[in-house]
Amino acid sequence: MTTTNRFDAIVIGSGVSGGFAAKELTEKGLRVLMLDRGRGIEHGVDYTYDGAPAYEVPARNVMPARLTESDYFISRHGYVSPSNMAFYNNDRLNPYAYGEGSKFYWIRPAGVGGKSLIWSRWVFRWSPDDFTANKREGIDGAWPIGYDELAPWYSYVEKYIGVSGSRENLPYLPDSEFQPAIPMNIAEKWFKQRLETQFPGRKLINARVANLTEDKPDQNRTKCQFRNQCANGCSFGAYFSTQAVTLPAARATGRLTLRSDAVVTSLEYDAARKRVTGVRFVDAKTGQAEVVNADLVFLCASAMASNQILLNSRPAGSGRSHFDSSGALGRYVMDHIFRVRISGDIPGMEQYIEYGRRPGAVYIPRFRNMAGDEGLGFTRGYGYQGGARREAAEPVGFGAAMKHGMRRYGGWKFMMMAFGECLPYADNAVSLHADKVDRFGMPLMRFDVRFRDNELRMIADARVQGEAMLRAAGMTNVSSREDEHVPGDAIHEMGGARMGADPQTSVLNKWSQAHDAANLFVTDGAQMASASCVNPSLTFMALTARAADYAVKQLRA
Repeated sequence: MTTTNRFDAIVIGSGVSGGFAAKELTEKGLRVLMLDRGRGIEHGVDYTYDGAPAYEVPARNVMPARLTESDYFISRHGYVSPSNMAFYNNDRLNPYAYGEGSKFYWIRPAGVGGKSLIWSRWVFRWSPDDFTANKREGIDGAWPIGYDELAPWYSYVEKYIGVSGSRENLPYLPDSEFQPAIPMNIAEKWFKQRLETQFPGRKLINARVANLTEDKPDQNRTKCQFRNQCANGCSFGAYFSTQAVTLPAARATGRLTLRSDAVVTSLEYDAARKRVTGVRFVDAKTGQAEVVNADLVFLCASAMASNQILLNSRPAGSGRSHFDSSGALGRYVMDHIFRVRISGDIPGMEQYIEYGRRPGAVYIPRFRNMAGDEGLGFTRGYGYQGGARREAAEPVGFGAAMKHGMRRYGGWKFMMMAFGECLPYADNAVSLHADKVDRFGMPLMRFDVRFRDNELRMIADARVQGEAMLRAAGMTNVSSREDEHVPGDAIHEMGGARMGADPQTSVLNKWSQAHDAANLFVTDGAQMASASCVNPSLTFMALTARAADYAVKQLRA
């Protein structure tokens, strides 16, 4: 095992949080080492199927069933395909465990850039109510910060990454710093007018996505080309990713060192000084273990991976982590519940077609458990993501008749899915397997996480309300479908190392700083004390930028 010590800070992970941490710390003058367990992926160079039509992709971009069943049986829930398979974890090579009666889809990336290469890019600010709901409802885990403290950092991140959307002045869904919205198509405008007439107080708004609608020449990024091939990597840099945005910025300082294929297994700790002294990792190619030292560590490996590293950082012979004096580590794990799909046919307008393939469409923000709601049988709420489109006719027959038939389009269809908030439960937990280890010698993660009655009642209401809205708007053939609800499936996992004001009940303080180590900051989804019902990545980035600013000031002091 080798030991090196030539960095001011170490960033573990390279997704939306890790990329931002590296950018902020290097731009503030620190020498930074970024460690990522995935393979190296260079912007543009390693996007093998960027812009490729289906016939140039193996299996016409349909995952072979045998390969899915053998190697990507979890990643398939994250929409893996032959064109982006290199960005996804091989589940056979990287197993994990469940508790009895539990189930969790741990969908993981496999390359530098992490989930920033494969995310859906929907970005929302949390509302003031999202930060106060736990305390107001008497639910364990009051946030130590409020919306006003994070609002300037939301603005800072949004201006930098580029967010397209529309100003709506909704108190429960604060506006961002927007580039022009990606326009609704004619069918969505039709639905918007009818929905808002039939259901006063409910809104249909433009998607808020980290896809540029205006160029950013200072970042060498071009506006979205409306190809909707984001999952393959975008050489235009039109959507926010570590590769396109934060990694080039960090490299431009000359103070970043990137190590790919570096599987972090634990953090070295000085109990007397209550400080992290180093990061232990295994080179995935050679199997060589190394320890690297720095004054500051930002753990951004993604929520569950960060929990695994923290749990495995423990004294020899002990089952208790150095960072778990509170007993809260690994607890209060959350994910959005979302496997409800509502669809309907929109009559008429068949003289219109849509050109291009937008990366986002429309959103119905939360309207449940707002002012005046009583007796719903659940707390918190949900929103819907969806859109309208026309599909080309399926090929029928042979020859000229078939070709001419395929020039026709079907009618307009609308589809949306509900995303609901999961409450924080102490026994929704992750731990280390007592006996099994992975190929790097790290104990397997074990998941004991379930959705409870509150989430199931909420999503049942979303199904009923979704059908009611589509029918009231005048759609036909309205139907809904509810699949199995499995935590992790939404890929919005949060919690396990939550922040809080009391060191006896939380792992981190209001600055995302570990109570048990002043030089350790955890700024990915692990830090979250609640889940809201909106996509969380923008909040992760804002908290990361805020924590980096604080950490550097403390380091210099």
